[in-house]
Amino acid sequence: MKCFFHEALTFWQYVADDCIIDNTNLARLYGTGKNAVIHPEMAQFAKQYGFSFVCHEKGHANRKAGNERGFFTVETNFFPGREFASLEDMNRQAFEWATVRMANRPTTKTRLIPALVFEYEKPYLKKLPVYVPAPYRVLERGTDQYGYTAVGGNYYWIPGVKRHDVKVLQYAEHLMVYKSRKLLGRYPLPPEGVKNKRIPPEGQQIPPHMPRNRKKPAIKQEKILRETAKPIDEYLTFAIKNGVKQKHRFIRALYGLYRKMALEVFIKTVGRALKYRITDIKTVERIATLQLTATNFQMPLPQIDRQLENRTAYIEGCFADDVDLSVYDTEDNDG
Repeated sequence: MKCFFHEALTFWQYVADDCIIDNTNLARLYGTGKNAVIHPEMAQFAKQYGFSFVCHEKGHANRKAGNERGFFTVETNFFPGREFASLEDMNRQAFEWATVRMANRPTTKTRLIPALVFEYEKPYLKKLPVYVPAPYRVLERGTDQYGYTAVGGNYYWIPGVKRHDVKVLQYAEHLMVYKSRKLLGRYPLPPEGVKNKRIPPEGQQIPPHMPRNRKKPAIKQEKILRETAKPIDEYLTFAIKNGVKQKHRFIRALYGLYRKMALEVFIKTVGRALKYRITDIKTVERIATLQLTATNFQMPLPQIDRQLENRTAYIEGCFADDVDLSVYDTEDNDG
């Protein structure tokens, strides 16, 4: 909410005396309407811009009808027919749509142009101060032995050899890391939804070493398992949706069984595990042992290349001296 107000007001550079809001807990501490008490933090936030929060009376929702009508306009005018590559792309298009197209387009009933009306209203509004600090969150973080501090599921590398606790200021689009009021680095925030990424300070390259607690996804192992056979794909879908708390660890353990077992036995094992709805990897291993002992399974013979002696490496090696293995014939040899 603070970031929204800051971006909007710094763009328009003008503000009204009162900001009419509903009785939301985002700004209201207690009470309703004229008896509402605004939270001290939000009251101080509004003061630096020059306005005050005012809650409308209970049942007077039409006091903010203009804002509610704007939501309908966005749903019926902005979204239809548009495509977005990412959340950032959507915000960019929405910003251009709201400040360029809609601001200079006549309204439906009055045919007034919002940009021209705003120019008329400027003398009756308050101009924002020359500088207003952007809102931020204060986070206390530690630094691991490789110089990384974690924020929001990503890892930010702090230059230097010291590994101390730091103070992180999280803004809307970047981070600032401080130690004893000394700026250690400025970091851009990654796009929405990005996790487990290593981020260096602006203007520096990312180091080769990894963070201590960096997650190790098993995307490649999962893809191999799903493409091997349909029963394995069905079992993975079931296990991930039902009871597996550590997804990537489970997939890596299942992939380890896949590498150690014959494919025929592995498919029968996961098929039985799916039938009885088993997701514990130790129980899956016991099912595999049962499959091997109960069916007298015979390991398949290894495939031998009959053209081995025709290979260039084999022909070159046949002219080398034979290895002396007589040392192993001595029974009392301790080697």
